[in-house]
Amino acid sequence: MVGPQVSLKIRQGFILVFVLLVALPILFYSIGKAYYASLVEATEKTLEAQLYSLISEVDFTEHGIIMPSTILAPELNRLNSDTYAMIYRDDESIWHSESAVNVDFVPQQIETKAGAADFRRVEYKNTVYWQLSLTVILNNIDQSEQARFILVKRNDALLRLMDGFKQTLVEWMFVMGIAITALMAVGFIWSARPLQRLDKEIKAIESGDIQEIKGLYPIELQTIKADLNLLLESQQRQKERYRASLSDLAHALKTPLAVLKSSPLANDADAQEQLDRINVMIEHQLKRAATGASDTWKKQTPIKPVIDSILSAMAKVYRDKDIIFDCIVSDKDYFLGDQTDLMELLGNLIDNACKACRSQVTVQVVQIKTLCIGISDDGPGVPEDKRESLLKRGTRLDTYQNGHGVGMAIVSDLVTSYHGTLTITEADKLGGAQFILEFNYNDKK
Repeated sequence: MVGPQVSLKIRQGFILVFVLLVALPILFYSIGKAYYASLVEATEKTLEAQLYSLISEVDFTEHGIIMPSTILAPELNRLNSDTYAMIYRDDESIWHSESAVNVDFVPQQIETKAGAADFRRVEYKNTVYWQLSLTVILNNIDQSEQARFILVKRNDALLRLMDGFKQTLVEWMFVMGIAITALMAVGFIWSARPLQRLDKEIKAIESGDIQEIKGLYPIELQTIKADLNLLLESQQRQKERYRASLSDLAHALKTPLAVLKSSPLANDADAQEQLDRINVMIEHQLKRAATGASDTWKKQTPIKPVIDSILSAMAKVYRDKDIIFDCIVSDKDYFLGDQTDLMELLGNLIDNACKACRSQVTVQVVQIKTLCIGISDDGPGVPEDKRESLLKRGTRLDTYQNGHGVGMAIVSDLVTSYHGTLTITEADKLGGAQFILEFNYNDKK
């Protein structure tokens, strides 16, 4: 069972990465653009105010335009200021502010209607400026004259303000990123707690510690909880019905079969052979039905106690052969399924190995990412050309000598029902047959 917190953490990490690497940079860029646009707009308003202040100070006489020695706008009176003012009549410069004394460029003459202002971004000698132009008609009692007022401000002033704002914005974005990360982490942990509790209860059910989900969960998980408990209850009832029916069927078939085996008919070798085959087929079909009814909600069954029990029984059954059993299995190794099915699987294979061996049987369990159970013997082995047919359903069970083949149809069906694989090879050390069971639990945990 894949823990729900695993996929949830992946989603949480993706959201956090998206916020920190995508959302915040986009927010930073958007705020920066908006602030720069506001600086440009403020620059236009400032130049416009200075322009009208300049126009108000113009003294238009018969000798032309006369400007006071000191302008009201302080930026225009300072040398090395970033704001310059100029007045043109046609293409002739007739006045410039104190701040424009060292200016070495001629501003662009923008043709506009009288009274219509023009504000734009311009570039002079690889330096960017913001320029406001306004054509004004000056007049007095005797005459009128048209003049173009031009105010220019360096873009460097805006960039200096922008750099200061960006520095402050970066600091606040950093603080905001830490705060968002902390809040999202707390929110994710809090929201994942119900899923983690549900995952623990599901694992407890798999291990057989509890039979149903009893925890208190948010409304969003109540339906899942109810459905899982309903599934567990339905599965348990179905399993009990199957077991009861199989028990009744086994008892019903056992009596007439016992009568036949004790009758004179059983004295005939062929009849006895057929009765034995009927007995095996009954066991096989009953086991197939039981396998079909096995737990859909598989539990962890410790492997070592099952193997110890089987080997203890085999040592008594085959006392005359004095078999040496070599068992390698850990207390932590588990089978994700029913204990009866595991007993049937290993019992058949170990029994076959005991029948076929000369003096030694090895059982080795390895569980890392997959569960691998190897059962080897030092017998004659299974011919390579018969290995595939031995695992096919319907093969005659008395075809193979020294025990191999008995119960293999049952084993094959059980392995298939648990989505495992059964492979027959030659044992490397013992030289006989080796049966390898493999079950992949990567998608279960």
